[in-house]
Amino acid sequence: AALTALAAAVRALNCALVRTSFVPDEYWQCLEVAHRVVYGHLTWEWAHALRGSAYPLLFAGLYGALQLLGRDDVRLLIWVPRLVQAVLAAFADVKLYLLVRHLENAETAKYVFFCQLCSWFTWYTCTRTLTNSMETLLTIFALYYYPIKGSKVGSSWKYLTLIALAIVIRPTAAIPWIPLVFSHFLQERRKADLLLHNCIPVGLVTLGTSLIIDRMFFGEWVLVQLNFLKFNVLHNLGTFYGSHPWHWYFTQGLPVILGTHLPFFIHGCVIAPKRYRIFLVTVIWTVLVYSTLSHKEFRFIYPVLPFCMVFCGYSFKHLKAWKKYAASFLLLSNLIPALYTGLIHQRGSLDVMNHIQQLCNPSYQSQAFVFIMMPCHSTPFYSHVHCPLKMRFLQCPPDLSGNESYIDEADVFYSNPLGWLNKEFYNDMLLPSHLIFFSVLEQEISSFLALKGYEKTATIFHTHVPQGRVGSHIYIYRKKAEMN
Repeated sequence: AALTALAAAVRALNCALVRTSFVPDEYWQCLEVAHRVVYGHLTWEWAHALRGSAYPLLFAGLYGALQLLGRDDVRLLIWVPRLVQAVLAAFADVKLYLLVRHLENAETAKYVFFCQLCSWFTWYTCTRTLTNSMETLLTIFALYYYPIKGSKVGSSWKYLTLIALAIVIRPTAAIPWIPLVFSHFLQERRKADLLLHNCIPVGLVTLGTSLIIDRMFFGEWVLVQLNFLKFNVLHNLGTFYGSHPWHWYFTQGLPVILGTHLPFFIHGCVIAPKRYRIFLVTVIWTVLVYSTLSHKEFRFIYPVLPFCMVFCGYSFKHLKAWKKYAASFLLLSNLIPALYTGLIHQRGSLDVMNHIQQLCNPSYQSQAFVFIMMPCHSTPFYSHVHCPLKMRFLQCPPDLSGNESYIDEADVFYSNPLGWLNKEFYNDMLLPSHLIFFSVLEQEISSFLALKGYEKTATIFHTHVPQGRVGSHIYIYRKKAEMN
């Protein structure tokens, strides 16, 4: 109970101290979809049924409960989903501790728990409403019930059910479990029973439930997991959002998310007992599989981090005289990036929503028209405004028809911002009341702003490391004639 309370307190603090944006999926593939029940916008993935609705359904339920209670205030709509995610993360931390305590002892489990709480990337990611975050939490829950040698709580149907649920939420959750399930199958004496009484029933029930939920959402029978596989693997259309060299996860991805845990991870891999080799195989296998895909992101390999923490904790257990110094080093070296990325880096995308919320005032709302001239999905949308305000952003769906000359709206805009604005808003009656854009764009469109009578009303810090279309600050311009 004390451990659970500690984990809950840490994750609640974690939730409160993460006030920055990470990736669009945090909002656009869960909260915006959940809020769509009231009003909002769905991205192109939903038009092509590439995403499952099971995960957004969790938040839609929360929104519905708040509405029934008459507490659907925008602040609660923003923070309640993250608090729920934080509570689940706390339970996952405790499960990881209990797993190692069952397999080893309380001391080793204590060090694994410490390493887990110290991880800057877990701090940065676990309370966010990302499918990757839920995938990782379910992986930890499933790992607790995985029948590894020495486990007293192993349960085939429990861990297979949790894996199946993770796959429904994000199909790639299957990747790290392939070597684990295969290893279990080889060691299982009653293989037929495992297949007939566990794998097949769990698979059929989970798949059936997923089909019914998505049937209700899309209005037709659709297997989103298959569509997801076709898009990301068979057609490799993820390259539309960027590509990286094959070795990126080994040279940058895994070292960055591990941070200063890396030497302890390597040391733990060397000294850990043979029964933990399957965990190391899982890490290597997962990173290798993701390395074959051109589009790479840090969050994709987040589910292997708990496996790495087991090795880190084992390393700490076997340190001699330097244990206290190592613990202090690990804590301090992770505290700085955790606080910086959680409180400072890329926070403008969320801070700007506070300004937009103010336009929900009944005296302004009917006149207001907000145009977000930023790389598409840079900010949340209606889930962080919660009023039927007229808003628009630059679109960037990929072309699925094979047109090689296709250019999305955002790219067309950035190729000639001034020309695009003059053409799009040829009539002053069409002009937005508010323009929101990164500071790097200001000089290029300054003549349009002056000619159309816009004035700067807010400057919001975003990042110390501006890159390309993303500037250090976000500017809000208001049309004088519209709102005076």
